[in-house]
Amino acid sequence: MTAPAAAAFSSVVLVVDDDIELRDQIALYLTQHGYTVKVAATAIEMDRVLATGLVNLVLLDIMLPGEDGLSVCRRLADAAGPPVIMISAMGEEIDRILGLELGADDYLPKPCNPRELLARVRAVLRRREDGRGEAARGRVYQFLGFKLDTGRRSLKSPAGVGILLTGGEFALLCAFLEQPQRILSRNQLIEMARGETADVFDRAIDVQISRLRRKLHSCTDHDLIQTYRGSGYMLDARVARL
Repeated sequence: MTAPAAAAFSSVVLVVDDDIELRDQIALYLTQHGYTVKVAATAIEMDRVLATGLVNLVLLDIMLPGEDGLSVCRRLADAAGPPVIMISAMGEEIDRILGLELGADDYLPKPCNPRELLARVRAVLRRREDGRGEAARGRVYQFLGFKLDTGRRSLKSPAGVGILLTGGEFALLCAFLEQPQRILSRNQLIEMARGETADVFDRAIDVQISRLRRKLHSCTDHDLIQTYRGSGYMLDARVARL
């Protein structure tokens, strides 16, 4: 067996699924690849684990007893919690879109191929680490009264009010701010925000851009992110890098 990457040893993955057999299979596979894995069968158990220490990523089943996975996903996103990969036996595109609408970073249908699951886990964690690298550089962007401080991962509205962003929304906004007033295709946005090897369908990018647009538009009358049919999207604002 190939030795796991050294970076994986510092990453803690929380698997939330009431299917004991599947949960244990995922936990064993990720452990064999160098991750520290914690498990939970319900949202209540998940909250207890999150309260005990650092969790870098949550693998979250939609069909949970008690509070369902979609509700949990929304709650974690609203609280700027760890990134979330939804897993579900439902598998329809509408379910993927709904999960992404609620703030999930990625989505996998059951049964999922272990190698694909591992690749998705690595990709989401890599994006988070890339964001931390960006934060370490401490870049600050100003645009139309908004202020994004990558060092603090904070976005402030023109009125100075904080705006919570999911990991995917933060990565997309950084991509737009690096290329303002330029039309970016979906493929360009995927590569800039998620990496060249990302396996993301176009509708997922549309959903996350829609979420980001709503958050920005709630603070200004200006349509900051414009859609160009057949071409892509553009951030319509002058950007100053401080």
